[in-house]
Amino acid sequence: MDGRAAASRKPLRRDVRVGLFVTCLVDLFRPSVGFAAVKLLQDAGCIVEVPTQTCCGQPAYNSGDRATTATIAAQVIDAFAGFEHVVAPSGSCAAMIKRHYPELFADDPEMLRRAEELAARTHELVSFLADVMGVERVDAAFDGTVTYHDGCSGLRELGVRDQPRRLLGTVRGLDLVESANTDVCCGFGGTFAVKYGELSNSIVERKVGTVVGSGARTLVAGDLGCLMNIAGKLSRMGSHVEVRHVAEILAGDTEAAPIGSPTR
Repeated sequence: MDGRAAASRKPLRRDVRVGLFVTCLVDLFRPSVGFAAVKLLQDAGCIVEVPTQTCCGQPAYNSGDRATTATIAAQVIDAFAGFEHVVAPSGSCAAMIKRHYPELFADDPEMLRRAEELAARTHELVSFLADVMGVERVDAAFDGTVTYHDGCSGLRELGVRDQPRRLLGTVRGLDLVESANTDVCCGFGGTFAVKYGELSNSIVERKVGTVVGSGARTLVAGDLGCLMNIAGKLSRMGSHVEVRHVAEILAGDTEAAPIGSPTR
């Protein structure tokens, strides 16, 4: 396995100041995704900083608690003031900031202005690399067949679909195959999986059926919530399909055990 990864890109500035929004799940359950994100951003020419931060507020927002969400959002807006771009290795967290923060402050002109300004600077990781930094290929290797799952928020709210596939296609040794209904929800949905466990389980059961049916050895996606949900179901079914975040593959950083697998 090639542990070194450097991005090949169009001639661009090499001093782009980026604030990394790590996300709660990455911080608590999969720090390797954060380190992979830093590596990819630095290789693309970014100066990466990780300011003190908290949750994006999505769990409270999905539960209808707008007051708590607004308090959290105000903290995020303060934490990421001054960065040229804000990047998250999560379609759902990036979409929360980009699409829903302005809604929270519709009745507060000053906070609405600040929320819209932050939203304009916020990106999902792989789309930022491809669309903003002009990364066209990565110098990484991964031996095996991979299928990609399109997370709902990244796909539908941010238009992230082709970018990860293009970059995965440049990874040496990686054979990318499409599973059926790749754009169908995995059943996670944050608090949805907690509130509606039986329905969530039914949805993820169908999802893993298409993943296994693709014949791929590894499933990748850009949202850790989706990956943990799918990995859990695969494990309970006794499947040998491995699960990883797309950033780990693109960065050539696969030392950590697959998601849901015993620590090496």
